[in-house]
Amino acid sequence: MILPFDEAGQGRPIVLLHARPVDRTMWRAHLRLLAEAGVRAIALDLPGHGDAATAHRDEVTPWADVLDTLDHLGVDRFTLAGNSLGALVALQIAVTEPRRVQGLVSIGYRPHDLPPSFRLQTAWDRERAALEADNIEAAARAGVEAWTSPKASDDVRAQAAVMMRNQLVARVTYGEPKVAADPLSKDTGALRALTVPTLVGVGELDMPDFFEGGAVLSDELGAGEVVVLSDAGHLAPLEQPEAFCALLLDFVGRLSA
Repeated sequence: MILPFDEAGQGRPIVLLHARPVDRTMWRAHLRLLAEAGVRAIALDLPGHGDAATAHRDEVTPWADVLDTLDHLGVDRFTLAGNSLGALVALQIAVTEPRRVQGLVSIGYRPHDLPPSFRLQTAWDRERAALEADNIEAAARAGVEAWTSPKASDDVRAQAAVMMRNQLVARVTYGEPKVAADPLSKDTGALRALTVPTLVGVGELDMPDFFEGGAVLSDELGAGEVVVLSDAGHLAPLEQPEAFCALLLDFVGRLSA
């Protein structure tokens, strides 16, 4: 499947993969910043999100769809930058086609088998209760409260609310796509075997789950100390686009051509 995408700039490709409660428009500011810095930035909607919400298939393979889309765009080798769900898909791509991945940036990652903290379980429960009451607006408000930090600007909160509302409406209308078997689960040693240069980060004000998940991931990949993005929650790149792009560009600048 060719996924909906936005792109800007020319140069080394950087592929931006969004978090679960939002869509590719979370990278709107980043496309301009990265293009101005001399790279080719590509933001994709993952299956079941944004303009890919209505795709009807028995089973989806987000990692394969990203690769198909990059083939369509003539992109062979690239750096992946993912937030939350996007971080998971980036890892799935890296273990599927390691030759093509020049670098990997993971922000706000949590293994699915990690027991949720009280904060995370509460966020899930509030969203579920609102949806069960057919209250999309309350579910979207709960999402904004859970996934952005108290320090997020009004503009960021408004953008997040629009994306989350659209995503919730799509989920209610079309359901969530069934995802194929995770390539990470096929080989429990796949991550430790990866040699792709990696940066692991987390928002300073994110839930403890993602600090723990980032530490576990960094250990598995030998990525070193987890980078903390100041004054940001789970959607750290959305809240701090300039700081995130500076971090990303510094990382890419240190990769081999």
